[in-house]
Amino acid sequence: MGLIEVFLQTILAFAAIFLYARILGKQQVGQLTVFEYINGITFGSIAAALAVEIGPQETWYHFLGLTVFFLLTYFLGHVALVSRPARKLIAGEPTIVIHNGKILEDKMKKMQYSVDELTMQLREKGYFDLSQVEFAILETNGALSVLPKSQYRPLTPRDLG
Repeated sequence: MGLIEVFLQTILAFAAIFLYARILGKQQVGQLTVFEYINGITFGSIAAALAVEIGPQETWYHFLGLTVFFLLTYFLGHVALVSRPARKLIAGEPTIVIHNGKILEDKMKKMQYSVDELTMQLREKGYFDLSQVEFAILETNGALSVLPKSQYRPLTPRDLG
């Protein structure tokens, strides 16, 4: 009986996670905010407990917990969508880490973001010299957006007149 229960509960957990993830929206793993990452871990943990803990009472408790967690996530996502202050609280906001070729170390310390991480992300974007960077902004998902100084930007037809 135990194996069949685990099999059926795993199907229930998989179906619930699949459905809830589809409702909550598409996001690539590399583009997750801290809030979304933590939600993913928690969803997985509750679903794992739902899948393997045997007993009808435990199954429904875990399913209820998973559903309540989904509803809270959905609600906070909606609140963040309509309210900028809530969005800043839930997802954070982008932070300028380089301005006119100078690293803003005070902002980096606040975020616990190291110069090594910054220079690695700059190199990945093709910038090996800080003096070429006008602005670098650390996005809420951990990605780095870089605006090179005008003399280092690619030439466009508009530049040629």
